[in-house]
Amino acid sequence: MKNPKQRYEELKKIIAYHANKYYNEDEPEISDFEYDMLMVELKNIEKEYPNLITPDSPTQVIVASGKVDEHFAEVVHEVPLQSLQDVFSTDDVKAFCERIQKEVASPEYVVETKIDGLSVALEYEKGIFKRGATRGNGLVGEDVTLNLNEIVNIPKKLKDEIDITVRGEVFMPHDAFYRLNEEREIMEEKTFANPRNAAAGSLRQLDPQVTKERNLDIFIFNVQKSTTMNFTSHYESLMYLKEQGFNVIPLLFKCKNEDEVLEAINRIGEARGSLSFDIDGAVVKVDNLNQREELGTTTKTPKWAVAYKYPPEKKETIVKDIVIQVGRTGALTPLAILEPVKVAGSTISKTTLHNEDFIKEKDIRIGDKVLIQKAGDVIPEIVEVLKEKRNGSERVFEMPRICPVCGAEAVREDNEAVIRCTGIECPAMLFRSLVHFCSREAMNIDGMGPAIIDQLLNRNLISNIADIYSLKMEEIETLDKMGEKSANNLIKAINQSKENPLDKLITAFGIRHIGSKTAKILTKYFKTIDDFLDATEDDFVKVDEVGEIMAQSLVKFFASNQTKDLINKLKQANVNMNSIVDETIDERFAGKTFVLTGTLEKFTRTEASEIIERYGGKTSGTVSKKTTYVLAGEEAGSKLTKAQELGITIISEEDFLKMVE
Repeated sequence: MKNPKQRYEELKKIIAYHANKYYNEDEPEISDFEYDMLMVELKNIEKEYPNLITPDSPTQVIVASGKVDEHFAEVVHEVPLQSLQDVFSTDDVKAFCERIQKEVASPEYVVETKIDGLSVALEYEKGIFKRGATRGNGLVGEDVTLNLNEIVNIPKKLKDEIDITVRGEVFMPHDAFYRLNEEREIMEEKTFANPRNAAAGSLRQLDPQVTKERNLDIFIFNVQKSTTMNFTSHYESLMYLKEQGFNVIPLLFKCKNEDEVLEAINRIGEARGSLSFDIDGAVVKVDNLNQREELGTTTKTPKWAVAYKYPPEKKETIVKDIVIQVGRTGALTPLAILEPVKVAGSTISKTTLHNEDFIKEKDIRIGDKVLIQKAGDVIPEIVEVLKEKRNGSERVFEMPRICPVCGAEAVREDNEAVIRCTGIECPAMLFRSLVHFCSREAMNIDGMGPAIIDQLLNRNLISNIADIYSLKMEEIETLDKMGEKSANNLIKAINQSKENPLDKLITAFGIRHIGSKTAKILTKYFKTIDDFLDATEDDFVKVDEVGEIMAQSLVKFFASNQTKDLINKLKQANVNMNSIVDETIDERFAGKTFVLTGTLEKFTRTEASEIIERYGGKTSGTVSKKTTYVLAGEEAGSKLTKAQELGITIISEEDFLKMVE
């Protein structure tokens, strides 16, 4: 073992790092169990070497989490929102009950599910919801009232006109979590690690509309303070809150003794696999509120409660096969087909293997005996390959380079772990292709967003990209939230997109390595879609800013039968296939390079870039001595600083408008 003092200092830094990743950045890097074990190790060192304890230890600091975001107003909690002492065995629970029995007479307990979410306090005056705040650091939280108003299960008016502050846990149900991550993956945004972090990120949004769309929920589990009600029992207070319209904590058990407490913990443990939300344990509380006062609290935790953490349950099974699923983004994901086994309350017969790097790192083979567990009690995962049990019949798995759905080439981008299908008409990735095709930087079909596209696909109104141009008014009107006016506007936007210049169509195809800027450059040399179809790799390389890899990507794309089929369909729909050049536009920005930074009010960055390029100029993402102008909007950052250092001319949005008028 390392020197105790050295390990102690090391643990403090590791725990502080992971607490910050979990609570403040909503991006945990280790599991809850791994974090808990680090804390257990720290506490054991402090128990054996009390002289090592320092004031900055996570066991001594009042709180070790929850910085208050500067974008929200601070709320001082009149009654601190304390954390709970964690225990990890039934012996620890028994020891807790034995201690309580020695200190108070005939104690009774309440055992309840410990929801894995974000703790909040809700304040009511005369029965009306007035303010809500996050736990923050336990003493000071963030005012998130506007966002909490968007959670349906938070009552805005209670049955009785009471003054009360309650504590609850905001969480994201599993179905909402999976849907959110799927949407973020489609839009190529970073996905959330687990429902808890998704809930935390969703509740602390600056735009309440975003919170509303995330479908958060809440369970109430405590009365913090009341000037109009006088409760003597925790259980009775929760029953009263239920009558008032609160969504009270589920799986709630009133227990008379230690045996009933342990039985309640087992019952919650057996049920956790079937729950529609995450839990990270079971909470044991003394029920009598007067006895709680008698027992008191430490600086960090109440002495009248503990949180029992369920150990991750691992089971052995066999990898019977590895198959490939093609997701809506075109990602080829390996899936392990397992010998069915029951883990944490549910039967597991398959699990994702993420990507080929994961398979190689763990050396997972078809036929292997493996240990699986549920990550966060939700997602099953292979945690270990039992290599010592191999008999030589196991088979190494290789990721395919051909899409199993459509037969198109599957490629792995640089710096990506994912292999994706390149087929533009691949049924599996049609949704993503449609979203990109209709986006602003592509065909710019206003009103044709992900939600509308999803409905069109689900109702079988479209089955490929070209079908967009066959949609009828009466079909669109049948969609949710689509009246005659909205349907008419969408039809107009679809028809207008037919007249887009060729570079918009090239961008809309989503060709690997070819963005909107390159598409514009290409259409100066290749004036029609047939020019693209006939071009060779050498032809493409001759174009400025087109390298060998980009040229190869273009040739492969236009040689694909799927691409040719789509182009023919779009031609039949009268979509423009020619480069449209406005001869009246002058070259006032010829030879000039602009860098855009900060937030613009009158344009998006894409729109400003299009104007610059229309007048013969170029845009760049980095500031250098070759930069002519830096167009700086609100909250401009490091690019503005570098421009000032290099003496580059800095222009405002107003200056830019004058230059193009």
